[in-house]
Amino acid sequence: MNKPFSAVTQVLRGYTYNQVKAVVEVLVDSPVHNVEVTMNTPEAASLIQKLSSEFSSDINIGAGTVLTLEDLQTAHKAGATFVLAPTLFSEEMFDYCKEHEILSVPGAFSPTEIAHAFALGADIVKVFPANEVSYGYAKKVCEPLGNLPLMAVGGVTIDNIADVFAGGYAYVGTANGIFNKNDILAEDKTALIESVRKLAEELERLGR
Repeated sequence: MNKPFSAVTQVLRGYTYNQVKAVVEVLVDSPVHNVEVTMNTPEAASLIQKLSSEFSSDINIGAGTVLTLEDLQTAHKAGATFVLAPTLFSEEMFDYCKEHEILSVPGAFSPTEIAHAFALGADIVKVFPANEVSYGYAKKVCEPLGNLPLMAVGGVTIDNIADVFAGGYAYVGTANGIFNKNDILAEDKTALIESVRKLAEELERLGR
């Protein structure tokens, strides 16, 4: 991983390479250093490989919806440097991440699941779906368990990201909270750049 893992991860699901590339290009000079291509995207491994080849010095390219060891191995071979899932990883998956220096972000929801994920070796735990409870949930979980690196995924937008961070989350992941989906589909670089500008201003205001 050539860039520090940033507070915000852009999730990309179901887009073509040119659409994904348009997003990555506008993120290169932004505070968002992480781009996740979900493994249930058509030709996900090919997209990750192309992005890694072209942008790995500027953007951390990762894989999402990594549900099995086979998914993980495929993502790693394609060049993913971090992996996320909506569910807990198996012990074999955690071992693979450690062996290959892949940042692991499994999913969990309850305090028991979150604590268990960290005990197995998670680097960050993705609380999903985070918007099904108040965003102050993270702070409540951390009160007894300690200052844990939690990522909120679910409903995070530029408009509520301040509340998410104030609620105790160190990281956020978002699919539709930064960019308008139609702008991505149209590869509208002008509109995409404007969206990034708004996010960057908000992150600067928040000291992120």
